[in-house]
Amino acid sequence: MRHLKLAAIGVATILSALAGNSRTAVAQGASFGCKVLLCAASQNPSWHGVSYCVPPMTKLIAIREVHPGYWPICAETGTGKPGRQNYQDCPEGWTETMLQSTAGRNGADRGRPGCRRQVSVECPRSRGGRNSASNINQISRSVTDGHVQCLQTETMARHPRTDPYFFDIQDKSTGKISRHWFNLNH
Repeated sequence: MRHLKLAAIGVATILSALAGNSRTAVAQGASFGCKVLLCAASQNPSWHGVSYCVPPMTKLIAIREVHPGYWPICAETGTGKPGRQNYQDCPEGWTETMLQSTAGRNGADRGRPGCRRQVSVECPRSRGGRNSASNINQISRSVTDGHVQCLQTETMARHPRTDPYFFDIQDKSTGKISRHWFNLNH
């Protein structure tokens, strides 16, 4: 129960919506949807390490095996189904894309989610000493003081998230929104 109290502190908005004398009593008396929300929001440890959370989360997983789109609602908090993001965010300065190259293990990256960015590169010189950009993945070309600038696209694969589901929970007293990531793996 100590772990549940720690998880409950992190989701004060839920607890204030479910008002009660103690965090443990509130969690035990909560609807199935609110129990799932409280357990999913548990960060350290995750719901896997909170003995109170294992039964409702295991029940949820079993129901979803039969009804994949099912998700219990916690009406008291106004939260619906969680969001899902299967892949990690791209680093700052990169944007999401689908990989088109055949890089990777035997072209295995083609069609996978990735990240891309454009970098300025010096255009290679042709045999006549003039700048040429014909063999560069050129996005744009400009000439300044006789120098041709080429932009090349770099790509990298996005890695799968360990915890792909999330709830955004707003603290009603501060208005601050915190994102709580979780997984449904046993």
